Amino acid sequence: MTEQANKLNLLSFTGRIRILHMTWFAFFLSFFVWFNHAPLMGVIRETFDLTNQQVKALLIINVALTIPARIIVGMLVDHFGPRRMYSLLLFTGSFICFGFAIADSYEQLALMRFLLGFVGAGFVIGIRMVSEWFPAKQVGVAEGIYGGWGNFGSAAAAMSLPTIALLYGGDDGWRYAIGTTGVLALIYSVIYFFSVTDTPKGSTYFKPKKTGAMEVTSKGDFFLYIIMNIPMYAALAVLTWKLGPENLKMLSPGITTTIYAVLIGIFIFQTIRIYQVNKHVFIEEVPEIDRYNFKQVAVLDLAYFVTFGSELAVVSMLPLFFMDTFELSAITAGLLASGFAFMNLVARPSGGLFSDKFGRKKTMLILIAGLVAGYLIMSNITSAWPIWLAVVASMACSFFVQSGEGAVFAIVPLVKRRLTGQVAGMAGAYGNVGAVTFLTVLSFVSPQIFFLVIAAAASITFVAVALFLDEPKGHMAEVMPDGTVQMIEVG
Repeated sequence: MTEQANKLNLLSFTGRIRILHMTWFAFFLSFFVWFNHAPLMGVIRETFDLTNQQVKALLIINVALTIPARIIVGMLVDHFGPRRMYSLLLFTGSFICFGFAIADSYEQLALMRFLLGFVGAGFVIGIRMVSEWFPAKQVGVAEGIYGGWGNFGSAAAAMSLPTIALLYGGDDGWRYAIGTTGVLALIYSVIYFFSVTDTPKGSTYFKPKKTGAMEVTSKGDFFLYIIMNIPMYAALAVLTWKLGPENLKMLSPGITTTIYAVLIGIFIFQTIRIYQVNKHVFIEEVPEIDRYNFKQVAVLDLAYFVTFGSELAVVSMLPLFFMDTFELSAITAGLLASGFAFMNLVARPSGGLFSDKFGRKKTMLILIAGLVAGYLIMSNITSAWPIWLAVVASMACSFFVQSGEGAVFAIVPLVKRRLTGQVAGMAGAYGNVGAVTFLTVLSFVSPQIFFLVIAAAASITFVAVALFLDEPKGHMAEVMPDGTVQMIEVG
């Protein structure tokens, strides 16, 4: 690795490196719990005699709550700190996990799966923790290691839980396997609480001046903030539509209509709250020291939409795509497709490292361009291709996808320190919005067109990054609790 990576000394377990290891493992466990059902879905389907529609509904429900949860958890972590929030999330998630393990009806399974979407918000907590402990010149690779190694929790669940269920044996082996993930989360919630601090000794933890909505610093940013909230509600409406009477038929027409009305009501309420928090921008000019450009947040949202959003969508469909294209068994296709997610271990830290070394904006442009090229190549995969070449193409594409994710979160902590959790929460939510969008497209078109749509969306994002993303430079100013000003290095 480079000299900069060596400076991190990842074999150490002291100081900031200890915090990094403790925190990526917390994220690992949150994804381990969040996706503990996926590798066991076959036996769960047999236990409850589920239809294909009911199985699809469970998979959709699992990501529904994550979109609003990442926004809410982002606000809470900025206010209460990552130590308390990560411990609380793992503690609460463990009991929801136990509820899923002991469920004796489909309705209970669905409810617990919906609530477990809350655990998927754990990602944004660690973004704030890592940003507090690492300097600007190392924050990219540190955030990449946190995201990449923690994200591997879903793959670890796929590799280990079927074996654990087999070891327990009997018809209830899957329940004990699911319960085991909850026990691990419960134990680690206590360990994490007593093992970390929110900041290094002597450092200040900056909190938002107001809670309930993200602070903006100009009239234009106020309206852009509201506009950027619309796709998140639209994604939830799409999820409702897919679960409704026209598709999976899990929701009745009355309940579907009610959910639509609730989403509209919440959007109106949130818009009012955004105005209450930011009405001062219409009255007086925000002091220069408090300003930041919300367009930075909007561009990062779009970048995570096409990077993490496409990753979630492709991971969901790639095994079946390989199986149908090359007439493979489900096991073989799954193993070959797993390479796409496996790249997280090196790709995401690499994206953060490149961002630290070569510049934030330049790195983002190169990686998104590579992502566009990767999906264009994948759109041309046919049965005439050698299987090994298709696998290589998918893994090469995934490198740019996941490196792009690392590059996004190398910039997130540099927008405005006291708002890092909220910026991370909104970008993280946009990743889920991307997944919903691309999977919805896939339900109407062929896989080849699906890959082309992602490439087109990424091309638009490339233009947005080129035109509107500013390279973080110099220092970020934050006001101390006593009124003095502290300059924080960001470039």
